[in-house]
Amino acid sequence: MNWDDAPHEDGPDGSAGPAGSYGPDLGASDGAEDRLVGASAGDEDQAVEAALRPKSLHEFVGQERVREQLDLVLTAARARGATADHVLLSGAPGLGKTTLSMIIAAEMQAPIRITSGPAIQHAGDLAAILSSLQEGEVLFLDEIHRMSRPAEEMLYMAMEDFRVDVIVGKGPGATAIPLELPPFTLVGATTRAGLLPPPLRDRFGFTAHMEFYDPAELERVIHRSAQLLDVEIEADGAVEIAGRSRGTPRIANRLLRRVRDYAQVKADGVITQEVAAVALGVYEVDGRGLDRLDRAVLQALLKLFGGGPVGLSTLAVAVGEERETVEEVAEPFLVREGLLARTPRGRVATPAAWAHLGLTPPAHAPGAGGQQGLFGA
Repeated sequence: MNWDDAPHEDGPDGSAGPAGSYGPDLGASDGAEDRLVGASAGDEDQAVEAALRPKSLHEFVGQERVREQLDLVLTAARARGATADHVLLSGAPGLGKTTLSMIIAAEMQAPIRITSGPAIQHAGDLAAILSSLQEGEVLFLDEIHRMSRPAEEMLYMAMEDFRVDVIVGKGPGATAIPLELPPFTLVGATTRAGLLPPPLRDRFGFTAHMEFYDPAELERVIHRSAQLLDVEIEADGAVEIAGRSRGTPRIANRLLRRVRDYAQVKADGVITQEVAAVALGVYEVDGRGLDRLDRAVLQALLKLFGGGPVGLSTLAVAVGEERETVEEVAEPFLVREGLLARTPRGRVATPAAWAHLGLTPPAHAPGAGGQQGLFGA
């Protein structure tokens, strides 16, 4: 078992030990959906993103390697007069998977059909969608790893042979009627590529993993969005917002809109570094992109438990949140930023966490006193 990924339960001494496993798609609590720095798209985000989305690979910012590879795939398909290979896009929410799917359709001058894995619970649901596709159409299947197993098995044949077998009747009298499909391009998107079965992954002709953006790329995203939103922003204002955007364009655009509101009400409408810093302070997003929940987790870990180790359930109780919220919403970013570590004994704060909150670690804290690792190695 990989302890970094395993859930933990509190032991008698407040440390953590293994305890069962969660389902593959355990969600966070409803309160986490409203976080300003959350990567999930709300109704407002979806409406704004539709206006801000680039329409071509040339306009798309970031993901240089993915754009270059995808451009070769699409250009070659157009030259052959054929449909493009099936494409699998993986990566965290908010990095541009849906946008790239729409760009693929635009580059191939084809219509696009959008659906999601959770919406396809039966093979018949998928058969209805596939049978209505036009030749060359792009089918975007978001969260493809959450599709039902019967539909998934039907998709194998559809992707490879452009054919599905529709079962008519039940029991011994059931008959399979083959249904020919026009050539189409499936674009699958997933936040958990490891949950896709190998037979499905192998049927994609092109697979790409979306990386988090660096601050310079986010600055370009912010300047482009500001221009489309008719917002005046200075270079240092974009730098300030980019540094707090967690490497995610969706979060950058959301922070930009909130800073725009502040600038219109409290300033002269121009986003400067000072205006951006004060505005994001009002919304409790600090210079590293941590919000109230992130800081609450770190403060509890440092002040109440001396930096750990501490079990997940105990930490969640101290913060006043559900353990799923702490594990699924707060921890991933804290771990990625090197502020928190998961160990066999529980959650442990790193020296960077003490420094970020301006606290002095005690001598026994992990990483203190010149230790080279969390365990003094």
